Order: sequence, then structure tokens, then C-alpha cells
Amino acid sequence: MVVFIMQTLDRITFDPAVMGGKPTIRGMRVTVGTVVGLVASGYTTLKILDMYPYLEAEDISQALAYAAWRVEEIDVPLA
Repeated sequence: MVVFIMQTLDRITFDPAVMGGKPTIRGMRVTVGTVVGLVASGYTTLKILDMYPYLEAEDISQALAYAAWRVEEIDVPLA
């Protein structure tokens, strides 16, 4: 049996005044989507940290964990 324990995503923030309320990294103007897109494009964690020196490796890990969790959500239309 495989058990997944959801880590705390304390670095993923939501603020309507920052990036239109999209999920961001620690309230900065770097969205989860930006980080995930860079990883999907082949950028390594080290390269992303070089490009965004104010990010930390844990920010990237949590962005990926949030994206994976979000993909599993089911949108239910409201009647």
C-alpha cells in the first residue's frame, strides 16, 4: 500500500492584489505557473534559482507539489 502525505504548502500564497490572485511564491510576483513552466521546459532547479535569485529550492519543490495536487482536483459546475 502506498500512502501519500501532503506536505505543507506554506510558500504558496494567494492575494488578489498580486498577479490577479494567481498562486504565487511567498507573495512575490512569481507565479506557480511560471515555475512549473520553466521546469516543463527543461530548466533545472539550479538554473531557475540563478534566473530568480530571490527564490529558494523549497519554493520550486512546493510549486511543483501544488501543481500536482491542483491537477487532481475535480471542478464541479454549480447549478
